[in-house]
Amino acid sequence: MAGISFRNVSKRYGNTVAVQNASFDIQPGEFFCFFGPPLSGKSTILKLMLGLETPDEGEVLIDGRPVNHISPGHRNVAMVFQNLALFPHMTAAENVRFPLVERKVPEATIRARVDAVAAKLHIAHLLHKLPAHLSGGERQRVAIARALVRDPVAYLMDDPISALDARLREETRVELKRIQRELGQTLIYVTHDQEEAMSVADRMAILEHGEIRQIGAPVDIYDRPASRYVAQLLGAPMMNIMAAAPSGRPETGEGTILLPAEQMSGNVAGVGIRPEDLKVEPWAEGHAGRPATVYEVEPLGGYTVVTLDTGSQKLRALLRGQPDIRIDSRVALSCNPERVHFFGAAGEALRP
Repeated sequence: MAGISFRNVSKRYGNTVAVQNASFDIQPGEFFCFFGPPLSGKSTILKLMLGLETPDEGEVLIDGRPVNHISPGHRNVAMVFQNLALFPHMTAAENVRFPLVERKVPEATIRARVDAVAAKLHIAHLLHKLPAHLSGGERQRVAIARALVRDPVAYLMDDPISALDARLREETRVELKRIQRELGQTLIYVTHDQEEAMSVADRMAILEHGEIRQIGAPVDIYDRPASRYVAQLLGAPMMNIMAAAPSGRPETGEGTILLPAEQMSGNVAGVGIRPEDLKVEPWAEGHAGRPATVYEVEPLGGYTVVTLDTGSQKLRALLRGQPDIRIDSRVALSCNPERVHFFGAAGEALRP
């Protein structure tokens, strides 16, 4: 296994900046995830690691050694592409075996590795089939197996389970995390699915327009986002953001949430409250502030999403179970002040 580092790496395609001045260190044996919306630079970073693209500026290092001018074949990293790239004329077994056959690995070793990986990914019964006779999810697992069967310094995976259905995707990401832990290998994973990123990564990098906005453990980033962009990118439903008022009351039109005045400094331009931290209670005389109105209720089994109309904007609350909340009823809003996030005029996180 090996670590991978970028030192002030930039990559442009004409006037489009795909990666801008990226610097980071991925530790040996780490499960590291790049997360961001489409066109944020995630896949380009993988291609720069693999050697399919060359940086315009900066340096890519594998195991501390610069590899800018080393071909992909000599970098010894395994890649699972988003489009899978299986050989259509080969069976699943032949596709999985191919990297080892090309490296002239002994046949007994090839059989043992293929059997072991096929068992871990539950594809042993599919090995005799051609890719055309496999479902999208089955092809995805064959592509992952082809990468896992090798002994590279790192595994790179570009949205590898996006074609699977929800239940199989959940099972596969658990298996990937377990396999990576057992192998002890460096695994670098790209996804636009926040649930995947949060659940599998030891650390993750948040990207926006080719720039890295924050790096850290998923829970740390979720609890302490560096900016409004990061705060709203992680979390479903996304964080509620309200304008700050000098009175210490986030401006929400007809509904108000009171916060201690000492938390509201002159630099605070926005106040963020995650839906799970927003408390909703039936309105009664004596409540401070003004009521909000229940706009919509979405019961989802174990929890319920409630949309609240405050007059000037709509807020969303995530409540446990299936509370008795009716549309058009008036409610009081509150939250734990320690769970509130504050942002400056440029969207930067503040720590009042």
